Amino acid sequence: MRPQATCPGSVRIGVVLAGGESRRMGCDKRGLRVGGATLLQRNLAFLGELFPVVGISVRDPRQAPDDLPEDVIVIPDEVAGSPLGGLTAILARFGEPIFALAADLVDPQSEAVGRVLAACGDADVALPVVGDHLEPLHAVYGPACLPHMRRLLAAGAHSILDLLPLVRVARVRFADGSPFFNVNTPADWAEARRRLGDASREAGVSADPCPRTETDVRPGQDADAPVVLGVVGRSGSGKTTLIERLIPELTARGLRVGAVKRVARLDIDVPGKDSWRHSLTGADAYAVGSPGKVAFVARQKSEASLGEIVTRYFDGYDVVVCEGYRREAPNVVEVFRSGAGHETTVCGPAEQLALVTDADLAHPQRFGLEDTPALAQFLVERLRLTADRRTPDDAIS
Repeated sequence: MRPQATCPGSVRIGVVLAGGESRRMGCDKRGLRVGGATLLQRNLAFLGELFPVVGISVRDPRQAPDDLPEDVIVIPDEVAGSPLGGLTAILARFGEPIFALAADLVDPQSEAVGRVLAACGDADVALPVVGDHLEPLHAVYGPACLPHMRRLLAAGAHSILDLLPLVRVARVRFADGSPFFNVNTPADWAEARRRLGDASREAGVSADPCPRTETDVRPGQDADAPVVLGVVGRSGSGKTTLIERLIPELTARGLRVGAVKRVARLDIDVPGKDSWRHSLTGADAYAVGSPGKVAFVARQKSEASLGEIVTRYFDGYDVVVCEGYRREAPNVVEVFRSGAGHETTVCGPAEQLALVTDADLAHPQRFGLEDTPALAQFLVERLRLTADRRTPDDAIS
């Protein structure tokens, strides 16, 4: 029996994915202006010319801008923290194929969208490929993806690329990646201005994507705030192994290091113990203390962002190393191991502060899987890590 076509007719719905936190940019990149309009305004208008129904995907309804056109539908994430959570909510809301576009694309082109739509056919996902790099935020997703997405999120997997082996995928080859260029960092913004002929300067906008007053402080620039480093990579690539090797290198340099791990389910207590019994009473929070350690467990209605975790629990540390959180960590190191069975990295080269790999992949800051001391020294220098912050005891006194 022939599989049901994902795109039996035309795709009616276009949605801008705008739920990111812009941590690497240092300000809300949706508000960056080109030619008198913000990136978000430009991309919503772009989709409005192609689709009769336009939506915006956000982490929370409060993240939607006040000046949003009345006919744009706001879709909060089903599971916050990644585009996969946004796409899950979008498909659950509409129940039909949708075209998803990243909010930070600089110059989307209708011809590129048309090629992707035309390739959909019997596939569940249709997306561009430039060289060996996939573009999942300029793609069609069909309703057959929804159960797979929910299972991935329940298992703690937040990468769209983890979905692709589970569904039918149409890959559309492009020789030029210009239609998919997006901005994640100030360097990307400078490149965007160059590509567009400096249209933003003509509109009277500063070359600085995040202009400050004397009293403004950019995220991560507070002298007392820890530097946040995300270690990312596909399953089996060795993220935990790298962290196990990296943290001792950082502590050996006198740095106070914290660590964060994202999991699908958190249950750290031992059934039968008194603290476990305390947790069953319905208390909103409880703590377990000993001479050498303290653990604090709090119930919450929604997942805490990485920024909230760092602010609440790691005041006074020099650096916080987190496993995962690709979309939230302002600095990202990716691990890619050739024997893990994956064809491509999770991040593009512009997103990676460094690449740790045994594969023949080009990157200006490339380190071998065993070259952790050199990686640590690079991070200390690049991130200006110094052991001169308040001690953790001072931070909680």
